[in-house]
Amino acid sequence: MPKPTRNTRIPWAAFLATALTALLAVLLSPPGQAHAAPDRGRGGESRPVYSYDRAVRESVWVEVRTGARRTDRVAVDIIRPREPAEQGRRVPVIMDASPYYSCCGRGNESQKKTYDAQGNPVQFPLYYDNYFVPRGYAVALVDLAGTNRSDGCVDVGGRSDVQSAKAVVDWLNGRARGYGSRTGTTPVKAGWSTGAVGMIGKSYDGTVANGVAATGVDGLRTIVPIGAISSWYDYYFAKGAALYDGGPDGLASRVESDGAHARCAAVQRKLVEGAPRNGDWTPLWSERDYVRDAGRVKASVFAVHGMQDLNVRTKHLGQWWDALAAHGVERKIWLSTTGHVDPFDFRREDWVPTLHRWFDHYLLGYDNGIEREPAADVERAPGQWSTDRSWPPAGTRTTTLRPAPGPVAGVGSLGLGQAGPGATARFTDDPRHSEADWSAAVDSATPDKAGFVTRPLTHDLRLSGSSTVRLRVTPSTSSAHLSAVLVDLGPASVRDYAGDGEGIRTLPDRTCWGGGTAGDTGCFKRTEADVKQVDRTVFSRGWADLGHYTSARHGRAVTPGRAYTITLDLAATDHVVPAGHRLALIVAGTDAGLIEPAPTTPQLTVDLHATSADLPLVGGARAFARATSGAGAAPSPRPEHPRGLRIPALTHLP
Repeated sequence: MPKPTRNTRIPWAAFLATALTALLAVLLSPPGQAHAAPDRGRGGESRPVYSYDRAVRESVWVEVRTGARRTDRVAVDIIRPREPAEQGRRVPVIMDASPYYSCCGRGNESQKKTYDAQGNPVQFPLYYDNYFVPRGYAVALVDLAGTNRSDGCVDVGGRSDVQSAKAVVDWLNGRARGYGSRTGTTPVKAGWSTGAVGMIGKSYDGTVANGVAATGVDGLRTIVPIGAISSWYDYYFAKGAALYDGGPDGLASRVESDGAHARCAAVQRKLVEGAPRNGDWTPLWSERDYVRDAGRVKASVFAVHGMQDLNVRTKHLGQWWDALAAHGVERKIWLSTTGHVDPFDFRREDWVPTLHRWFDHYLLGYDNGIEREPAADVERAPGQWSTDRSWPPAGTRTTTLRPAPGPVAGVGSLGLGQAGPGATARFTDDPRHSEADWSAAVDSATPDKAGFVTRPLTHDLRLSGSSTVRLRVTPSTSSAHLSAVLVDLGPASVRDYAGDGEGIRTLPDRTCWGGGTAGDTGCFKRTEADVKQVDRTVFSRGWADLGHYTSARHGRAVTPGRAYTITLDLAATDHVVPAGHRLALIVAGTDAGLIEPAPTTPQLTVDLHATSADLPLVGGARAFARATSGAGAAPSPRPEHPRGLRIPALTHLP
């Protein structure tokens, strides 16, 4: 459900605070040090005036307190321009904290950190170093606790993960200890840092950025979470329904270093015991819920997410965005039609300059106007983007649509009117079938789903934000899993988000972004949109275990023959159903490939009189009435073999 949007512009007070901090960094520096403003170049932006090949490359181990008498050390590989250091000038820091630098790699080409024979860093994965170091930034790549060259243990979004990254922000601001080696005693200080830090990263990395921001740590000026988790419970469960066939212990085992395997058995055991596969919310999940601490966030947030991301679903984005809005956090958003893909790989030529201006503003204090520009960029079709001043856009209203029996047996209607008392629909859970099967047969009566469809629209209808579906169902057995999906019925060219590239195709040639060396070229393979023609598009989905009908806290067996009311949270989206297309709501059981089946396969009777969908419609009920008035355009004829995107098995990491 969309919440009232707030002004996303940075207030002048925040800009002045940035400038004041930079001034204090100069005034409080040791005597004899000369400081000058970075070369701003023309147009009010940082320019590539520093050499990349001469940059300082170093490793520091930052102390993290893990108990009353125990500390661990977290490895940080840093690259920073040499010239400002030689001139006694300080630089801000772009930081990516990740568990993947040695096990799995980062980016579309799975780059890993590399080191020379003396252990000095050579390759810094991704383009941040190549592009930003010549422009006067340091880049710090942090090995999360328990990974690569760090001490400690991986705890999958818990205190160890978050504190190991937060400690580096503290060190960059002079509040934590650093050393030149993992076991050495010689302290290392970040005297070259202004203390202004921006965290960035995709997936797990962006998740850690969310978690660190939720601590309210001083010095963290902005975060750029890309396809990031906001609550780890929602990564593994949807209101009690298991989304994957494993828990956080499996992920920890995958990313932790060889040395951590032996010393972290107790942490692994806590992950197993604290995350039972019954879907109950436990204290472990409370510790890993960053949404509840959104009020502590001081950093601005530039959130990026693929609306067809079936790994880290946009439920994470929607609830995080709404919580930030409720607390007035400065924010910006990009929404693509890809799956779990970095914007560097779906909109590279626009992304890098935008990120550059964002960091220039929040880390260097440039008044470049980016905070006064439209807050939202939304991809409408492959490579076609629109903008909005705020998101969801002004005029978005939660509108209640209701299913009802239709003129064709087994095919219901969807509209503003409530079905009469006693109206029902029935389906039997078939764990072999998915949303692709249901939507392909939406105009036919099939035993595995209940579908409800509008008439062909006479005007475009835009949904922007998060939806909920309230179901009143009676099961025939003691357990049930439920799914609800929203479908755009009509032909379209879409990114093939279910393909191997999740909406992109990687090409053999490369483009270069910034400086480079033989060990770190700064050149990356180009990509293009991987496009598929479809006649239907599932654009939002949600799931639940009926036994968690009261809350996610505790599930229970349901009583066959008894009616229950449960609300399913559908993932945030921004989708336009064009004139001539139809909007469908489908309710079913197990969504094969996306949730695990319940212990039983019940038949469920849906009380249509007590069932509804709250959708974020731009223009509200009036827009829906206008779009569904009149005869409308004829629906596109159903092809002999309906074209949609079949969901693949999900085996990749967050």
